[in-house]
Amino acid sequence: MIKILEKLLNLIYIKVCYFCGSQKEDSLLCLKCRSKIHFLPQGVYKNIQGIDIYAASLYDGINKELIKAVKYKGQKQLASVMADLMFDYWKKLKVCDSEFIVLPVPIHKYRRKERGYNHMDIVAKEFCALSKYRYNTDFLIRIKDTKKQYNLNKHERLENIKDAFDLNVKNIPDKSDNLLIIDDITSTGITLSEIIKVLKNNGYINITALTLATPDIWNK
Repeated sequence: MIKILEKLLNLIYIKVCYFCGSQKEDSLLCLKCRSKIHFLPQGVYKNIQGIDIYAASLYDGINKELIKAVKYKGQKQLASVMADLMFDYWKKLKVCDSEFIVLPVPIHKYRRKERGYNHMDIVAKEFCALSKYRYNTDFLIRIKDTKKQYNLNKHERLENIKDAFDLNVKNIPDKSDNLLIIDDITSTGITLSEIIKVLKNNGYINITALTLATPDIWNK
């Protein structure tokens, strides 16, 4: 009887690919859709203030749909897909052998209240479940309710994100800890630059950053 119930539950809760609707693989992202993601070469993609930035893939197609679904459409279950894609890239890098404390890029409390969650908090927890790193969603905070960056030019982005972040006195990492900032997408690198500045000003120097995606204009 128990085995019959288990089979029925498996049928009821079978995972469907969010992007094409396939049920063949019991996955939120089937292999066919995953193959459409354009992963980037392994290695440092950009350096900001002496800090290595890694970007796993291009922001197009499936990635665009994935990030928008998690960020704006309440599809929190897809955070595990984002984390899996990031970790699949990350685990092939030599730097992954170090121990890290993962810091998700925070959103302002008003944005969190409106949305109900910070999607990168969820991604960070899923990423740490895979990597066995520790995560800290309390340390890095956003104190300025910024506008959405993608609608702004470079100068406006700089002014918008300036002094937007601070550090919380709760759950403070040791200065010797390796910190890994993670975010969904970066284009100009302005947000990461501002976070790195805050961390460095407070004595943290062992910093690395990883994003799921970046547009192909990054190096142009």
